[in-house]
Amino acid sequence: QVQLVESGGGLVQAGGSLRLSCVASGRTFSSYAMGWFRQAPGKERELVAAIRTTGAVVKYADSVKGRFTISRDNAKNMVYLQMNSLKPEDTAVYYCAAGSTIFLVLNRGPEYWGRGTQVTVSS
Repeated sequence: QVQLVESGGGLVQAGGSLRLSCVASGRTFSSYAMGWFRQAPGKERELVAAIRTTGAVVKYADSVKGRFTISRDNAKNMVYLQMNSLKPEDTAVYYCAAGSTIFLVLNRGPEYWGRGTQVTVSS
């Protein structure tokens, strides 16, 4: 079992930055691939970024490339999403997720999900 808790969301003006954090319970965090997902009102949940157990970044959504950075610290059981140059269209609930394989993360099938943190970007 892995429990995930996100933090760092909030209200920010367009062009601003936020850093999301996700802390995982359990001693096996380093064995899970991790992803950040988001869901805007009326839209499907989408993968924002994914990272392997080793810290190698696998994927960014085209809409966030060059602006967002995913990273992880296995010693602290943490995964982060640094979001720069935020746009109103980045407004969504952001979820942290853990998958036993990177395949599951990339195909929206991670086994464990956090409850999400709201990010609102005003124009």
